[in-house]
Amino acid sequence: MEQGYRGPQACKIIGITYRQLDYWARTDLVKPSLKDANGSGTQRLYSFQDLVHLKVIKNLLDAGVNLPQIRKAVEFLKDELRMPLEKVTLLSDGNTVYAATSDKEYIDLLKRGQGVIAIALGPVFDDLQGTLEKLLPAGEQGLPDTGRRRASTGS
Repeated sequence: MEQGYRGPQACKIIGITYRQLDYWARTDLVKPSLKDANGSGTQRLYSFQDLVHLKVIKNLLDAGVNLPQIRKAVEFLKDELRMPLEKVTLLSDGNTVYAATSDKEYIDLLKRGQGVIAIALGPVFDDLQGTLEKLLPAGEQGLPDTGRRRASTGS
């Protein structure tokens, strides 16, 4: 049987109040998957995966994302993305939440899974510099001397 974590333990591990945990459970944001409370005096029992979900929510709150947006993002992750959370990287600017499912695919979780373009500028710089070196004579390249190309090619 999987080890469970009682509510007070989960709060201490995640760094949230019991009041937050109780509210999130009562409003179905994160229900304890091992054992739910059945009235006064009974305790919820959270799994490790539940703790992961709780920590993600706490991190998003700390990043400035409001609870309704978090709720929407979590629903999309559960219902649409259907990927293990450990395979996803979440990014946020405080206004929206993105899921990076690979090094090339980013999804806006608050806009029903709309794709987002991500461009890493280092590879663009290297690619352009390499193209110029191939196409133009050395004196006509007009390349900045950043040392970046030499470091990446080992020359």
